[in-house]
Amino acid sequence: MSDTAPAQPSHAPRPRRQRADAQRNRARLLAEADRAFREQGTEASLEKIARGAGVAIGTLYAHFPTRRALLSALLRDRHDALFALGDELLAAAPPPPAFDQLTRWMRAVAEHGAGYSGLAEELLGSHEDKDSELHAACARLSAAGSALTARAHAAGAIRPDITPDDVFALVSAASWLRARTRDETRAERLLTVLFAGLRP
Repeated sequence: MSDTAPAQPSHAPRPRRQRADAQRNRARLLAEADRAFREQGTEASLEKIARGAGVAIGTLYAHFPTRRALLSALLRDRHDALFALGDELLAAAPPPPAFDQLTRWMRAVAEHGAGYSGLAEELLGSHEDKDSELHAACARLSAAGSALTARAHAAGAIRPDITPDDVFALVSAASWLRARTRDETRAERLLTVLFAGLRP
């Protein structure tokens, strides 16, 4: 008589069901995180986000080990759109006026950073933190800003003492202001004042 255990029935469909469950959990977590961050800012409770998505906090951390990993996943499409805008502005032939290129890019990034209260601070912090899940996106945005700043310098369109770091900091400040100024007219006026300060 053989000591070999009888063959177990095949469960081929089961891994597929687990993957589908994991995908649904991820989608629910992202939707709930977007809602919570819009209402409460980027410091919203991760435990409450998990509860709102109908999963345990361990499931949230299995998908998103850190708060910035969750933000990175939420922002991926929006970051891709900003990357495309930067590429479009830099590849335009003939290029639009350098000042208009730079301020169009700054405006787009500022509006992006105002999407969640606290996001501008997260992006600024990730710019310096190479271990952050947001660092690569911030570095790519910074590279586009640096190239547009250099083009504006070459055209004499901005003050000679303005650096790419200044531009990134100003964008973060504009995002912070926009997130806290629900009056669109006032937000636009503040951006106009900020842009005017770049002029020679």
